[in-house]
Amino acid sequence: MNKTLELIFLTSEGGNASLTVDTPIEPIDPATVQAVMQTVIDENLFISPTGALTGIKSARVVSRGVEAVELGV
Repeated sequence: MNKTLELIFLTSEGGNASLTVDTPIEPIDPATVQAVMQTVIDENLFISPTGALTGIKSARVVSRGVEAVELGV
């Protein structure tokens, strides 16, 4: 099962922007995630199509599984 950590930010023009971290270290520490997100905002590291990142909206772990279908060919 593939997992990613999705960090979702508020932007200066009222939109949302997300950053994705592949294969995050588990267990996820909410305090560390929040601190990193705040650093990204404070250091103005990214600008999205809807402006600068201005606030933290949410974070979530997304799991994706792929199962092959045996076709017998």
